[in-house]
Amino acid sequence: MIRATSLALLLTMFSVSATAAEKGDAAAGKTKAYTCSGCHGIEGWKNPYPNYHVPRIAGQNYDYLVNALTGYQKGERSHPTMRAQAESMSAEDIRDIATYLSSITP
Repeated sequence: MIRATSLALLLTMFSVSATAAEKGDAAAGKTKAYTCSGCHGIEGWKNPYPNYHVPRIAGQNYDYLVNALTGYQKGERSHPTMRAQAESMSAEDIRDIATYLSSITP
């Protein structure tokens, strides 16, 4: 019983450490996400421009943000502005931005 409990604890600790290691640096992400606020209006989630619906990204799920930015980067998602933005990002940039945006409390 003690071995099983110890093994379960060890596996849990390893999975938490692996998840934390995959995420980026929120402070760096805050700086890198500066241009996002122009359309996505992170502060208060309002966007005065453009006049069409732009999704809320502040407080969004980390994995969703990583997948979306990676999809734009690879051309799997089509939006010219987002593709241009994502193409200039490294994998680290994407993780940092996703970490920052997902850390914002809605």
